[in-house]
Amino acid sequence: MSNAMPAWTLTENASLQALNTFHVDASADQLLELHDPALLPEVLALPQVAGQPLLVLGSGSNVLLAGHVDGTVLVFANADIQILEHRADHTVVRAGAGVNWHGLVMWSLQNGLSGLENLALIPGTAGAAPIQNIGAYGVQVEEFIQAVEAWDRHSGQWVRLDSEACQFGYRDSVFKRETDRYLISAIELRLPLLHDLRLGYAGISEEMQAMGVELPVAADVANAVINIRRRKLPDPDVLGNAGSFFKNPVLPLEQVEVLLQHFPELPVYPADQDSRRKLSAAWMIQACGWKGYRDGDAGVSAEHALVLVNHGTASGQQLLALARQISASVLEKFGVPIEPEPRLIGAQW
Repeated sequence: MSNAMPAWTLTENASLQALNTFHVDASADQLLELHDPALLPEVLALPQVAGQPLLVLGSGSNVLLAGHVDGTVLVFANADIQILEHRADHTVVRAGAGVNWHGLVMWSLQNGLSGLENLALIPGTAGAAPIQNIGAYGVQVEEFIQAVEAWDRHSGQWVRLDSEACQFGYRDSVFKRETDRYLISAIELRLPLLHDLRLGYAGISEEMQAMGVELPVAADVANAVINIRRRKLPDPDVLGNAGSFFKNPVLPLEQVEVLLQHFPELPVYPADQDSRRKLSAAWMIQACGWKGYRDGDAGVSAEHALVLVNHGTASGQQLLALARQISASVLEKFGVPIEPEPRLIGAQW
């Protein structure tokens, strides 16, 4: 009798509470866990799955489940990491969609590779990383993605999209804009052996000094980022959250200059164009008095105003209602719309 792990499993009326970092008690008609992505066309053709709505979840670190999920929730469980190519100045790494993102960052550092250190401790999976074009401390994952492997539901075939085809933007990509089209099975990363460390983002240099590091290497940057994130952001295993809930708004320079006349302490950062600037959503939310706020079990972190938290049994609808209140108050005070970073499932913003 074989003890081999099944290539896939299908569970009906499945709880999703363990599959979202808000720990919202939502459910789905069925849960499909796929260990071998090569079988994806086969499982999509199953009578229980074919023609039904399909939602892909990684670790659910960037979603808010605001209701029951109709149809099938698909989880890629392939967690293999391979080195595809070694060159003098870089290495190409392939990670299965189910690989834990922070685990991949630490693996890369342990193997003498750099580039991902500023993205340490971001919750989620490798397969989810390109969807949101995850970023932190001055780095976005698009800088290192060579290609994304996916099943194209429109054409019914496997595709390999290079970085340009991914159409990356700030917390954006073709995968986010065409949510029902691509099912990401793996990513390829081009990681340098040496590169200029990104130390300019607020807090990193100060953390280095506190650590007593004078000549930092990539692993030191990762440790600094881990220290900062642990102080600022609640651990999802302890307090349900999806990290930063709101995107930092990007506005025309002229509008930002007017805002600064009224709010000179408002933090402003460079954006994707010289004519635009990125504002701190956290500062504006805190200025509206939301930091540490709690209504029942739905609340805002006392450590970071950008983080919504579930203190216990808050529903997705309760968290969404709070997010809408926060957004409305920022719009009223600053005239600036802020939008959620996580994907909303079962509701519209």
